[in-house]
Amino acid sequence: MNIVLVEPLSVPDAVIDNFEKEFKNNGHGFTFYNDRNEDPEILIERCRDADVVILTNIPFPASVIDSCKNLKMISVAFTGVDHIDLGACKKRGISVSNSAGFSTDSVAELVIGHILMKLRNLIECDEAVRNGETRAGLIGTTLKGKTLGIAGTGAIGLRVAEIASVFGCRLLGWSRSKRDDAVKAGIEYVSIETLFQESDIISLHVPLTDKTKNLVDSSLISKMKKNALLVNASRGGVIDSIALADALNGNKIGGACIDVFETEPPISEDHPLSNSQRTVLAPHVAFATDESFKLRADIVFNNIRTWIDGNPVNKII
Repeated sequence: MNIVLVEPLSVPDAVIDNFEKEFKNNGHGFTFYNDRNEDPEILIERCRDADVVILTNIPFPASVIDSCKNLKMISVAFTGVDHIDLGACKKRGISVSNSAGFSTDSVAELVIGHILMKLRNLIECDEAVRNGETRAGLIGTTLKGKTLGIAGTGAIGLRVAEIASVFGCRLLGWSRSKRDDAVKAGIEYVSIETLFQESDIISLHVPLTDKTKNLVDSSLISKMKKNALLVNASRGGVIDSIALADALNGNKIGGACIDVFETEPPISEDHPLSNSQRTVLAPHVAFATDESFKLRADIVFNNIRTWIDGNPVNKII
């Protein structure tokens, strides 16, 4: 098999060198590109002779897939696969695996960090100290006793629930299907409308699909409490950003912490959330820790091993 890693995986070169040595010792070709390039023509050139392609969240459209005549498997170094044309892969019989679980802890921890930062006004506190000011106007609220609504009770949503339960939160959940382990963790399943109405904090953990695009629209946002906080570390497209910005600027909700957008950062200066009030923005960093990147590399290459052996894991199609 000719294996092509089309971009860096944010791990030390020695880690990649070890995987390269392993696959070459087993008779496979291995090519590693040390820069990220989203140009379809460049991707075609890099992947033209590949049997297996490894990538993160670089868009991989049908035009690229169809130009790679030998392509049989894509190992995605990411949880979501909405950047890959799965229809083109199905048509060609190309197997696609993701890196499920690599960032569960890192994303959940950032969500909790965002919540605590916003409830305790930490950014404003930092600015106050640097400007020689006091805590006047910066009295926060505690997380204990708050109702946390989790939209999407997969692995990450469940981990957020587990951490929040330690803080003494009431837990509400909404998802495509109920999980017994989520119920055991204390999550009470309700409708999406009820979740938005009753939650003090709402954390989104749903994939981006045709059904979830703009899931959080003006109608749902209008049901939120005036002081409620919305946190999104899933996919930017699940929120109508214009509707959210309008609610924030109109003082209709308490705030938002956003790590993901409709496109990868940098976002444009005129993005609706760039200048919205009571908003903390992060450049899609929730998944990005040294530990998660190392785990991701392990998963990505194990996906290839198991696929070669005929027992694929983490298979999407």
